[in-house]
Amino acid sequence: MNFKTQLKEGIITQNPVLIQNIGLCSTMAITTDLFNGIGMGISVLIILTCSNIVISLLRKVIPNEIRIAAFVVIIAGFVTMVDLLIQAFLPDLSSSLGVFIPLIVVNCIILGRAEAFSYKNGVLASTVDGICQGIGYTLVLVAMSVIREFLGSGSFGGGVFNGGAGFQIFPADYGAVLVILPFGGFITLACLFALVQWALKRAENKKKEAK
Repeated sequence: MNFKTQLKEGIITQNPVLIQNIGLCSTMAITTDLFNGIGMGISVLIILTCSNIVISLLRKVIPNEIRIAAFVVIIAGFVTMVDLLIQAFLPDLSSSLGVFIPLIVVNCIILGRAEAFSYKNGVLASTVDGICQGIGYTLVLVAMSVIREFLGSGSFGGGVFNGGAGFQIFPADYGAVLVILPFGGFITLACLFALVQWALKRAENKKKEAK
């Protein structure tokens, strides 16, 4: 296990959203302000890490034939706990995210890491994998939330800073409302895809030139 390698994979080279292209529905749907992005990202990080740990612990006793069903049951348990905690302590976030918290049960990121990693690796490596992949997912949500909130409504940190009101950078009337609509989610994510691919290609070319 190499923490730096796993962290690099989670954030950049194997980012669940920008490279693996999974978990896109919630990524585009809820990233209208920073509060939603951080809330969803941390929720997935906690559920992913806890699920990875339990699945790794039970990997030798879960029959191969029913492993997917077992994964779903384990993930559903953690999703239920996180959902109830959010409803109890962050009701505004619960109302804002709505059905997307329960839908984490079938989030491809969590099921994908269970199948590809935690079912085949030890507890420590699976824990680190969950944390790193969760961080990578959260960073994408935060980036999209900041971009869409700023361009769409002219504000920053809605629901997080300044007593929840955020900071108004320019009048909301001048914002591109299209950016905070579903179409804006597609466009913002596409721009992030292009930026990451350009950066990776540039790094690859520099390595080739160095050799």
